[in-house]
Amino acid sequence: MSRLDPELVLRAYALGVFPMAETRDDRDVHWIEPHRRGIIPLEGLHVSHRLARTVRSGRFEVRVDTACAAVLAACAEPTATRRETWINDAIIDAYTELHHAGFVHSVETWREDWLVGGLYGVALGAAFFGESMFSREADASKVALVHLVERLRRGGFVLLDTQFVTDHLRRLGAVEVPRDRYLRLLAEALDKRATF
Repeated sequence: MSRLDPELVLRAYALGVFPMAETRDDRDVHWIEPHRRGIIPLEGLHVSHRLARTVRSGRFEVRVDTACAAVLAACAEPTATRRETWINDAIIDAYTELHHAGFVHSVETWREDWLVGGLYGVALGAAFFGESMFSREADASKVALVHLVERLRRGGFVLLDTQFVTDHLRRLGAVEVPRDRYLRLLAEALDKRATF
């Protein structure tokens, strides 16, 4: 398996392109540029009453950047509803390097010191590119997303990229935009500074 250069990954994101593997065991990485891109407008996150109660309950402790490697590994695991994953070893290695360089961040949900959910993504300018999320308990990844969106708002981010829109993300407020509009939003975001 060839090494995925972290600097190349950042340059690709700045052009609206991102890497994926076909499967967890795939030796290659493919560069993806969808015709329609998923985003969650930072003022448009849909938090149901039930989810808001869960967030307020303190059922999960939320931590940031304390277990990025564990989040990457969990996102790369097959699940009952997703038998294959697009995260291979080359992606794990590159994003681990990018985490150490300050570009990749994780938001983690913990219960009794057990990592039960989380997400990770790439921060570049005032854009955050959400990569993947996982959940070992109901609502654990959703709570991480709620905390991510609040952190992005406070930090001055203007774009939350989800790459694609799934039914799960659509219920949370994700929308699809055409590639040309996405590239305009991306250019505006890259022209700004934000703090994660």
